[in-house]
Amino acid sequence: MNIIDLLSSDRPTRWLIDLAMMLLIGLAAVAIAVLLHILALRLGRRLTSRTGGRIDDILVEKMARPLRWIMIAVALTLAARAAPLALATEAFRNQLVGLVMPALVGWLALAILGALREVIELQSDISTPDNLTARRKRTRIGIMGRIGAFTIIFLTICMMLLSIPGVRSVGVTLMASAGLAGLAVGAAAQSALKNIIAGIQMAFSEPIRIDDVVIMEGEWGRIEEIRLTYVVVRIWDERRLIVPISKFLESAFQNWTRETSQLLGTAFLYVDPTADVLRLRTKLSELVQDNHNWDGRVVGLQVTDIKEDMMELRALVSAADAGKAFDLRCDIREAMMAFIRSDMPHALPRRRVELQVSPPRRTPAELPPRGHR
Repeated sequence: MNIIDLLSSDRPTRWLIDLAMMLLIGLAAVAIAVLLHILALRLGRRLTSRTGGRIDDILVEKMARPLRWIMIAVALTLAARAAPLALATEAFRNQLVGLVMPALVGWLALAILGALREVIELQSDISTPDNLTARRKRTRIGIMGRIGAFTIIFLTICMMLLSIPGVRSVGVTLMASAGLAGLAVGAAAQSALKNIIAGIQMAFSEPIRIDDVVIMEGEWGRIEEIRLTYVVVRIWDERRLIVPISKFLESAFQNWTRETSQLLGTAFLYVDPTADVLRLRTKLSELVQDNHNWDGRVVGLQVTDIKEDMMELRALVSAADAGKAFDLRCDIREAMMAFIRSDMPHALPRRRVELQVSPPRRTPAELPPRGHR
């Protein structure tokens, strides 16, 4: 049938009627899906408002948007079965569903994973002094969350591509050369794969955790972020040190908060060897007890070295964490030197020099006469 016969017949009118019917069915399906989503969301919020915690509230809010589009996609899929047009064939519908549904399900899985991560971070408060358990939880959920997100995205893309017949047939052909391709990619991305494997290992071995105080590359800082392939260390002067994650498993470094955040701090004083150490020890105890950074565990003053004109004293104090220990050491050092300067100035280091004065040599004219006593 040519175009003239098609226009002269009633097929265009029938086609327009079928298109209008399909649009009406689609709009009705979307409206029903949105209405059901609103009712389900209100019901979920009402149920979660009766509980005391925020875990279910976060889960409902994170799942709200993905569930809305999933319900709309399901409704349109069901409506397409009743479409009267020849274009809305089962093959076209299956192709569209094969592309859209995996993407929406992957979105929902990412939302649930993000909700779980936010809940664990909310329950793990690292602002408290003794936060070892909280830092351990945050570190694990951070690393495993990124691995889970990467896995979900990878599987989602694979499911979308496998729904295309052409890609599926090509994929079967490429499976034979997957071994050689894997070896080539592994050789080219050896460093990246090593860091990814090190990140997975770090999630269970835990050499470092979020907010750990470490000494890395001669720099003092805190672990700010643990990514899949690198770690961000926040230096004390607001700089950021980016370290490959494998370095924490291959090189030695200092971790000041491995088991507990409590630390011992030292402050060295250099005084005269004749200084009254007992008086200085008493003054140190008075200063420490008045300082809010001291945790009440350890305080002491010891003579650690003596030289010709100087005596080395080590003040040992304790604090709840590294930041307070640093401030306490500075306060003690400053206050002790102020006390020595004002009340014990004789205790300041002094250099002693012994001078030997020989009698002056006299000329022969100044010598007494021979025989004179």
